[in-house]
Amino acid sequence: MRIMRYSVAMSLDAYIADPKGGYDWIVMDPEIDFKEMFKSYDAVVMGRKSYEAAKQKGGYGMPVPKAYVVSRTLKQADCPDAVVLTDAAKVADLKKMKGKDIWLFGGGELFRSMLELRLVDAVEVAVIPVLLGDGLPLLPKTLARAKLKLTGQKPFKKTGTLLLNYEVRYGMMSVRAGR
Repeated sequence: MRIMRYSVAMSLDAYIADPKGGYDWIVMDPEIDFKEMFKSYDAVVMGRKSYEAAKQKGGYGMPVPKAYVVSRTLKQADCPDAVVLTDAAKVADLKKMKGKDIWLFGGGELFRSMLELRLVDAVEVAVIPVLLGDGLPLLPKTLARAKLKLTGQKPFKKTGTLLLNYEVRYGMMSVRAGR
């Protein structure tokens, strides 16, 4: 089965975007080999908000051959360059297909949904040395808990960014009653 990796930049106070969705605070470290990183993916899964924000910037232009947008409101005609999935659970079918890893891209709401469905296998966070004070959290409020096992870390001295890699341990995950 394919691996789904949530790869994201985050402020030290755990925000992935400022209150208006901005990300101009994310520094691009010259030591990170993005071209090499993208070679490990052949699919990207994103939510409607991430897709629309990227399109406003001139197209999402993901360096990944196949894009999927999880949305209950978008129609396939709205996304000629991607496949629309109207149910987040359909992402499980993608994981069963042959191929490289799947990049879970974008916001915390989709991350939360994928985590609650037990579809995220790895979390890769680039901690940017900035305190935003407010914004969009890495993981919005959820009743799900998941244990993570640290599988790697790498500091980048030029920018102060710290890359943390974790494996998600679902055997330790629980969803508390009341949800």
